[in-house]
Amino acid sequence: MNQHVWVTPTQIDAIVAIVWIGIAILIGVAVHRLVYWLFRRWAKQRADGFAAAVVRRTSRPAAYIFPLFAILTVIPNLNLPERWKLDTLHAAGILTIGGIAWTIIATIRLWADIVVARHRIDVEDNLLARQLGTRVDILARVMIILITMIALGMMLMTFPAIRALGTTLLASAGVVGIVAGLAARPLFENLVAGIQLAMTQPIRLDDVVIVEKQYGRIEEIHSTYVVIRVWDLRRLVVPLTYFITTPFENWTRKTANLMGEVFVFADWALDVEALRAEIPKIVARTPLWDKQFSNLQVTDATEHAMQVRALVTARNSADLWDLRCFVREEILAFIRERQPEAFPRTRVELPAQAEPAPNGAKAQERAANSVAAAADQPPISTKP
Repeated sequence: MNQHVWVTPTQIDAIVAIVWIGIAILIGVAVHRLVYWLFRRWAKQRADGFAAAVVRRTSRPAAYIFPLFAILTVIPNLNLPERWKLDTLHAAGILTIGGIAWTIIATIRLWADIVVARHRIDVEDNLLARQLGTRVDILARVMIILITMIALGMMLMTFPAIRALGTTLLASAGVVGIVAGLAARPLFENLVAGIQLAMTQPIRLDDVVIVEKQYGRIEEIHSTYVVIRVWDLRRLVVPLTYFITTPFENWTRKTANLMGEVFVFADWALDVEALRAEIPKIVARTPLWDKQFSNLQVTDATEHAMQVRALVTARNSADLWDLRCFVREEILAFIRERQPEAFPRTRVELPAQAEPAPNGAKAQERAANSVAAAADQPPISTKP
């Protein structure tokens, strides 16, 4: 018995649509490979490597964009129910917006990575590299946030209900706008603070700062916060707006080299000129000194000792700390070996005592005085 399988026209149209969509995807993939094959050949002819990096970073998101564009081109020409067309076009449009945003973000990140890689901060004179790296890093993060917000907004506006809500909000901006502005205030504050940091640069990557009485280095600058590596390897996380509204110390604002103090207390007997002549010899024995400046002065004197201060310079804060410790140890060794009498000491002056009388003389004198007092006679002295 012969069985006949009947296919409705709607099902035929659906099968044809699926076939055409598959063909469109294959064409999009083929076009993507052809285009990027040409891009790679072009990039190989350039010596800077930037073009090759762009091709490598954008190839993956573009692999989705080309097929989606092909689907958007084919769908309107297919014989499908109108609802199916609209839903398919809607989904493809959302994915296309996401793919384009992905490509732009990948390009921005690539640009930031290449700029930072070309300017190293692990060298002595890294001021320009830190300035440029900080500016590029912050601007890249701000642009990525803006592109993400724009892409999400465009995706949401493809929904009729969201579009109607947006029109209503624009028409009745009043209280709803104020509430929305207050809710988004932290986000916009951080965005503005990020732009201010990128332009004015009160801090930069690898800057040495004192924040909340903590010594550390700027390790990371994010879109909403800054990570500071404290000297004992702890991490201090500070809001981005802190560096715009709160005073803080930046030890490497202009240059990385610093001047440090070494204080030592010594007795007044210290030969200051001999110690002052020894300071250049001390700093010359270590590579921590940058050969810029060294000096020694008496900065204070009390009733117990005098305060001696040595000034030294170093290339950066880490070298300066080690140099200060080295100079302090060498000064103590100099005093111990050459002038041990100059260590701080406490002086006590005792009053002179009266010469004691001979044995028994005081007792005899007291007895004679007692007898004379009894007889109303003048006292008799036993002293010769």
